[in-house]
Amino acid sequence: MVGFQERNGALEVRHRHEVLRIEAWGDDSVRVRASLHRLPIESAGALGDRPPEGRAGVVTIVSATRATLDSGDLRVVVEFDTTAAYPEPLLRFERRSTGETLLAESREHFWLPGSRVFLGNRSGAYEVHQQFEAYPGEKLFGLGQRTHGRLDVKGLSLDLVQRNGEVNIPFVLSNRGYGMLWNVPALGRVEFSENVTRWQAGQAREIDYWFTAAPSPAGILGRYADATGHSPELPEWASGFWQSKLRYLDQEELLGVAREYKRRELPLSVIVTDYFHWSAMGDFRFDEAEWPDPRAMVDELREQGVELMVSIWPTVSPLSENFADYRDLGLLVGADQGVEFQQTIQDKRMPVPMPVAFYDPTNPATREYVWGLVQNNYLDLGIRVFWLDASEPELNPAHPSNLAFYAGPGAEVANVYPRENARLFAEGMRAAGQPPTVLLCRSAWAGSQKYGAAVWSGDIPATWLSLTQQIRAGQAIAVSGIPWWTTDIGGFHGGDARDPAYRELMIRWFQFGVFCPLFRLHGDREPRTPTSSAKTGGPNEVWSFGAEASDIIAGVLRLRERLRPYIHEQMRVAAAQGLPPLRPVFVDFPDDPEAWTSEDQFLFGPDLLVCPVSAPGVTQCSVHLPAGARWVDAASGRTYAGGASIVADAPLERIPVFVREGAAVLGALAAS
Repeated sequence: MVGFQERNGALEVRHRHEVLRIEAWGDDSVRVRASLHRLPIESAGALGDRPPEGRAGVVTIVSATRATLDSGDLRVVVEFDTTAAYPEPLLRFERRSTGETLLAESREHFWLPGSRVFLGNRSGAYEVHQQFEAYPGEKLFGLGQRTHGRLDVKGLSLDLVQRNGEVNIPFVLSNRGYGMLWNVPALGRVEFSENVTRWQAGQAREIDYWFTAAPSPAGILGRYADATGHSPELPEWASGFWQSKLRYLDQEELLGVAREYKRRELPLSVIVTDYFHWSAMGDFRFDEAEWPDPRAMVDELREQGVELMVSIWPTVSPLSENFADYRDLGLLVGADQGVEFQQTIQDKRMPVPMPVAFYDPTNPATREYVWGLVQNNYLDLGIRVFWLDASEPELNPAHPSNLAFYAGPGAEVANVYPRENARLFAEGMRAAGQPPTVLLCRSAWAGSQKYGAAVWSGDIPATWLSLTQQIRAGQAIAVSGIPWWTTDIGGFHGGDARDPAYRELMIRWFQFGVFCPLFRLHGDREPRTPTSSAKTGGPNEVWSFGAEASDIIAGVLRLRERLRPYIHEQMRVAAAQGLPPLRPVFVDFPDDPEAWTSEDQFLFGPDLLVCPVSAPGVTQCSVHLPAGARWVDAASGRTYAGGASIVADAPLERIPVFVREGAAVLGALAAS
């Protein structure tokens, strides 16, 4: 038999050794937790200890074999089929207003096992499976940022692990009208196959997920932000152009670039000093031989309206002046087997690549210690923008299950590393009385947005295929709850500024980048050299790509300046409502079937439909204008009815952009 009980507004279900708790967790939303014997007291997930404000759940025990919990328009039905050979309680999620089933559990086998599987390893943890039905025609979006080049992830099997360019945020939005967060930060896998949907964790203490049936895609994203945290408002300085290359070797080189932008009267908001500016990994300070007066550098830049961003890696060199503290105070990531070094690199004073460690940001003592160094050596100099690179963390070899964290074993919690790393800096800034900043991160997990994490798409190649993939990756991570996103304009690996073919790619990438939440140029251009503290990379400034390209790119920079008021309007909406500025077309036009299949065009706020060019030699594009609005071609001024596809001109100097009729932002696009 099964036991149903109402506990403080939650439905608790017990069957044999399993305990299952279903609780209202925000409007139209629930949290589901399941484990054997008892639910864990602590969770490293994204939902916290208390639900967001919303209506309380209503529990109804219908019979000895059926119970329900209602949360707004969502009803969770728990049924115990006594006719099964091995019955177990099965969940079904319904929309109360229509009675339609949104998602239902399914058994892995009609006999055994069931839909929730716990395979013990005698440590108190389990390999867990959670299986649901699959539905013909279902489309699924989100799952963070991937390099598979798809927006719809239906039919894919994906690792739940953090890697360079592969940002694992296990949230998915369905065209059936629901959103779901797998609130388990363990290493695992998800399969969106034709016969089942199955989530798997290799080692976990419980099954834990959040489910919402908000009435629209925008509503789903809003409920998700309520549950995992809203982003701050984007600082005013952050919406402009960010200049970066790999890398400026010293203070005079960096200042020379900033001065040249000023001389050419080109807009510039942020300039970057990349890795190896430090004395050693883990020192978190400038190398005085290369950066003799960073305060004067910061002051000169700020007089020009430019912020300095510094690269901060979570790696600690054994040659660091602080290494003994990290080691003896227990601030490093541990290892279940072997020594506590998880990466190799040729840092300062290293004749060859040597092993380095990672600090453990899940440890409050680590966060306090590292922030003390950052505040003394960067913030007190006026630096308030931080680039949190290699924050997956980037392991070599890539064995996160061998790691041991303050928060738990690597196999169970490794995926939260980038979120806790952003937390370190966000909490430090708040404690120092500073307003929220932008933390440029190479990785993220659910909830990273509330710490001001801005994700970029990692070390991607400088190719047309990569540009295509970024257009879709940016939409996917937006659906996953990250409103601040960018790419390395031009790609990271390679690209020769002297090559006419590459110059075309750079122009098209800039034309895409101007409509990204953050607008940032970066890359390791040709000629390239092996990674070491002597590495610099080829030229990567706006004027590096020849006269024609430079003139077009300069126009794009000025367009961005005109768009900044509109961008900040959208960023305020993102902070308040969880609605990202760059988003798939279906978010605003869910009733247009074509919007659910559109992958290569997107909305930038509610009023701009952007259609990037992602192939060489293209001068025309097919554009679908979403039904439900009228659209103005920003180039020609011609107005079109929505619900149709047209062929739009795309000469080298611009990409097709359409403006919702009546929107004031048309003036920014039409200005010369």
